[in-house]
Amino acid sequence: MLKSFEHVGMTVCDMDRTVDFYCGLLGLSLVLRKTMANGMQVAFLDAGGGMLEVFAPPGGASRAIDVPDDTAGVRHLTFCFDNVEETFARLEQAGVEIKERPRFAVHSEMLNKIAFVRDPDGIIVELAERSQNRQGRHRCCRSLRCGRSDRSAADRSGAG
Repeated sequence: MLKSFEHVGMTVCDMDRTVDFYCGLLGLSLVLRKTMANGMQVAFLDAGGGMLEVFAPPGGASRAIDVPDDTAGVRHLTFCFDNVEETFARLEQAGVEIKERPRFAVHSEMLNKIAFVRDPDGIIVELAERSQNRQGRHRCCRSLRCGRSDRSAADRSGAG
C-alpha cells in the first residue's frame, strides 16, 4: 500500500548555491548532506510532503534545459505556499530569475495562484497556493477520494 511521496532526484552544479536557494529562500529543511567516495555531493531537502535528493557531481553540471512540450520528462517542481504574491516578491527582491509573474491558475479546482521562477541551475520552480476547495482536505492525501478532513471532531461538532 502506498504510504506517501518520498523524493525526486535532481542534479545541480553547485551544492552550496542549491541549498541556499531551496532552504534559505524557499524554506525547505536540510536533512542530510554528505560527500560520497567518488566525490559526488548528496543532500536531502525536506519540503514537508516529500524531499528533493540533490546530487552535485565533483566536476559540476550543465544548466538545466526546459522539457519541450512533445518530450517526456519533469517540467517543473511545485511548492505550496500560504501566499504566492509575498513569496514571489521576496524571491524577486533576492534576485531570483523570474519565469512568470503571479497569476490565477488555469486549474482553479486545484490551485488558486501560481508563479514560476528558476533555481540557480535553471530548473523551473512553481510557487503555488492551494484552491479553497482543497484547503480542508485531509493532510495525508489531499485527494478527492479521501473523505477525511484536517478538522478535529470538536471542530466538526461546532464545539471549540
